[in-house]
Amino acid sequence: MQKLHKHISSRAASLAVAALLAGVATNAASATQWEAQAGAQSGDLGNQALAFLPNEFWIHAGDSIHWTFRTAEIHTVTFLKPGQTRPPLNSSLGTFVGCPGTTSDGSSFDGSACVSNATSTTGQTYTVNFPATGNFKLVCLVHSRMTGAIHVLPLSETLPYDQAFYEMQATRAQGELLFVALGLEGLGIAEGQRTSAHEVTAGVSAILANGGGSQTAAVMRFLGATTVVHVGDTVEWTNLSAPPFHTITFGTEPANLMPPSPGMVLDADGVRHAVISSPNASVNSGFLGSPNQETVGQPQGPLDFTRFRVTFTAPGRFNYICGLHDLLGMIGTVIVQ
Repeated sequence: MQKLHKHISSRAASLAVAALLAGVATNAASATQWEAQAGAQSGDLGNQALAFLPNEFWIHAGDSIHWTFRTAEIHTVTFLKPGQTRPPLNSSLGTFVGCPGTTSDGSSFDGSACVSNATSTTGQTYTVNFPATGNFKLVCLVHSRMTGAIHVLPLSETLPYDQAFYEMQATRAQGELLFVALGLEGLGIAEGQRTSAHEVTAGVSAILANGGGSQTAAVMRFLGATTVVHVGDTVEWTNLSAPPFHTITFGTEPANLMPPSPGMVLDADGVRHAVISSPNASVNSGFLGSPNQETVGQPQGPLDFTRFRVTFTAPGRFNYICGLHDLLGMIGTVIVQ
């Protein structure tokens, strides 16, 4: 009898282990990898959708999301811990520092430690696993108004949407954002013409929002890119983008684009002003943009540097670039007669 009881107990234990292993296998087999993309762009790279497409998912615990980067503009897929301060730009190097650092492809996020890839461009991918239930915010460390939401539900909950739905959402959002960017080109040109005869719009953008977060339609171009002036004239550039930064960079591009070149003055209205007397001169505006979002509970930030002026004291052809987006085709010329 004791032998029989031992045999039955042993068999029961084996069945229990088998059932447990089967359950694990079933759970592993049922885990889904969802597909998404980061960013979209026009054929000439000038119009950019700074967005996660789609930027909201409902998935099960144990699932993962695989992001594919679709643009020459850099992005990150980043999940910060609740309450974690957004890491700043490394001003000494002009690079992004992660959260801090980066985590490997296929990292898991449950809210206890941040997860982020390195800045990535066209064709690169990054996968994040979600082992625990919760609602998590997705951000890009490069673009402050590029966010999303991931809702991780227990296995007992029925998911509201499938992959086909998310692909449809991504396609629609991409089309809408790039269409908005196309319309912004005309706005940027008109704004420059209203201001002065020697005004150049250095990028223009619009922030849009939906239930998952915020997205940005951006024009990465100098609108009025070829400007003809006379010796002694002053050209003014204005960045109409928030949040993308731009630079006005003549000559040799510095290793760190963030600070302005030494020796320039501040005009009475706080605008950086340089004097260029040779087409071979090197001058960098520093970052131009509007990083300070006025937020309740935060200290008042200083006035943003959104404009830059250059007075040309010699004739010639003066070529310049945005040091951050020249690879997208953001280049310009001032012809001084």
